[in-house]
Amino acid sequence: MGLDIRLPLGLLFLATGVLMTAYGLFTRGSAIYEKSLSMNINLIWGMVLLLFGLAMLLLSWTARRRLSRTAPDVPSNSEAPLHRSPRSH
Repeated sequence: MGLDIRLPLGLLFLATGVLMTAYGLFTRGSAIYEKSLSMNINLIWGMVLLLFGLAMLLLSWTARRRLSRTAPDVPSNSEAPLHRSPRSH
């Protein structure tokens, strides 16, 4: 079973990072950043979340590729031999 938490986490952090980065870009030079020593916190942390989301997606993608290369080929139903169970009398 291939349950990999990195894919949904990567998408979540990527979406949040894009939103925060966009908000930080649109509010550059605004008075709301006076409390944070004129640092654009939304832009900084948006980029951090964006990079983390991209890293999670990259790790998920590489894990899927590695798993697909090492997985044995499963024959289709037409190629699979029929298994007969011995009859007990």
